[in-house]
Amino acid sequence: MFMKSKKLLKIKILIILILTCSSFKNTAISSSFSEEQTVNITKNLRCLICQGQTIHESNSDFAESMKKYIKSELENGKTNDEVFSSLIEKYGQWIVYDPGISRNTLLLWALPLLLFLIGGVIIVRKILEKYE
Repeated sequence: MFMKSKKLLKIKILIILILTCSSFKNTAISSSFSEEQTVNITKNLRCLICQGQTIHESNSDFAESMKKYIKSELENGKTNDEVFSSLIEKYGQWIVYDPGISRNTLLLWALPLLLFLIGGVIIVRKILEKYE
C-alpha cells in the first residue's frame, strides 16, 4: 500500500510539472507573438514628434508610449486592424505610412498613373511630329 501511494505521488508531481511547463511555454509563445505584432504595427506608423521616422525607429517619449499602448491592446485581444483603426481615429490618416485607397487618398494614388499616361502621350506626339 505504501508503494502505491508513493507511485501516485510521483505521478501527481510529474503531471503538475508538465502542466506548469506547458503553461510557461504558451505564455512565452503569446508574448513573442505580441512582440512581433507590435513591431509590425510600429514599423507602419509615423512618429508624430520625429515625423521622419517610424514609431519603431524613434526613441521619443511619444513613440515609447505608443509601443506600450499597442502592445497592451494586442494583449487584450485586439487585432492589428482594430489597433490601426483606433490610432487613425485618434491621430488621423497621417499617422499611417500606407494610407490605403479611400475617397480622401484617391488623387494621391491616381496621380502617378496620370503623370505616366500624360508623359507617354507627350512622347508619342513628339515622335509622330518628327516623322511627319
